[in-house]
Amino acid sequence: MTEAMGLKVTTPGDREIVLTRVFNAPRHLVFEAFTRPEYLKRWLLGPPGWEMVVCDVAAKVGDRYRYEWRHTDGKQFGTGGVCREFARPGRIVCTELMDGYPTESLVTTVLVEENGKTTLTTTSLFESREIRDMVIKTGMARGVEASYNRLEDLLTAGGVQENSQGASAS
Repeated sequence: MTEAMGLKVTTPGDREIVLTRVFNAPRHLVFEAFTRPEYLKRWLLGPPGWEMVVCDVAAKVGDRYRYEWRHTDGKQFGTGGVCREFARPGRIVCTELMDGYPTESLVTTVLVEENGKTTLTTTSLFESREIRDMVIKTGMARGVEASYNRLEDLLTAGGVQENSQGASAS
């Protein structure tokens, strides 16, 4: 387990990575930031030097999503999958296949609000311990930490607005 800048990373089972972070914002706004391209492009960037160049989001069960990033040095990376559950404003479950990896994972994101703060828990379930360990060795925690720090800044600056089409304040 590692903990840095509020991000907690655990491996509770042989095939799982669990990421937990508390945000100083209500869950409906965190949900908006996770599901709308105009926000994702501002915070889901990993370490410095990356830009999101493709941001096709899933907005309901069965939708496909695709994210691609380009680094200032020319490297590119992408990931995509299919949405299996979309429960506004508290839960998203999607498959994920990262470019260059042999199998997809199942990613479950849960948002729980208490006293105006939202605990985000993302659980990635991989096909094997070996693949989970490959992902850990990429330094993914550093990239997630940088992204979540950007998200916290965006949320606290009032940069995320409620979607008038079905967002809930619960």
